[in-house]
Amino acid sequence: MKRVFYFLLTNIAIMLVLSVTMRLLGVGPYLTANGLNYTSLLIFSGVMGFGGAFISLAISKWTAKRMSGAVVIEQANTETERWLLSTVREQADKVGIQMPEVAIFDSPEVNAFATGMTKNSSLVAVSTGLLRGMTQDEVEAVLAHEVSHIANGDMVTLTLIQGVVNTFVMFFSRIIGNIVDKAIFKTKDGNGPAFFITMIIAEMVLGVLASIIVMWFSRQREFRADAGSANLASSHKMIAALERLKNAHEPSVLPKQMAAFGISSFGGMSQLFASHPNLDDRIAALKVRG
Repeated sequence: MKRVFYFLLTNIAIMLVLSVTMRLLGVGPYLTANGLNYTSLLIFSGVMGFGGAFISLAISKWTAKRMSGAVVIEQANTETERWLLSTVREQADKVGIQMPEVAIFDSPEVNAFATGMTKNSSLVAVSTGLLRGMTQDEVEAVLAHEVSHIANGDMVTLTLIQGVVNTFVMFFSRIIGNIVDKAIFKTKDGNGPAFFITMIIAEMVLGVLASIIVMWFSRQREFRADAGSANLASSHKMIAALERLKNAHEPSVLPKQMAAFGISSFGGMSQLFASHPNLDDRIAALKVRG
């Protein structure tokens, strides 16, 4: 479940940097010079929120490569690499997108992910654990799942959702900061330190809560990518891949990784924060589909 984790982590970092930068540049006082101007604040939050999301999208492929250690196959040196390239190329042709970069990352975990700013500038990466732990038919289905994510434009969809979420997180965090600063610390002119500190804390807390919304959309896109895999490979192969994943799944040895375009999902403290649906639900959906 690597892709969403990379995206969300990058987005949070960018939003915090933007907030601090705007504070240092003195943008805040213009929004509160004559009391909190909600219209100006909402416009400001929208520009910053969507800006942060699209910056995260723009660097998503670079970030994913660096964080996962994925190595792009520039020239196939093994039969496995040649098969990976030919399979992804064939699937990309079927869905009408340009050939994605194909990469392998070293991990015992059975996983894969897709990312990229556009359908025609994307990356599909698989783990060494997946290549060792699945049959060729199962790997084919996983690749089809990732290619379907790209063809469905799921990265851009997630970015737009994240932009809306960012907007309201920034908007309400500044309102909360202003209330604390004025009502509790009695700051009269401008904003005191309490505003800035409370705003940052509120952004982090609201950002975590808002991730519930992002994760819900992520789970819905997983079902659609599974259906895409069934069309490209077959329902039988995708079901077999999910069954293999279910049987072989063990707790991740990587640090709390990544969400929405990976094939694997990890249990969390709540399904609300899960980037992927339950594997049994995904299998059942494919069986109903036939």
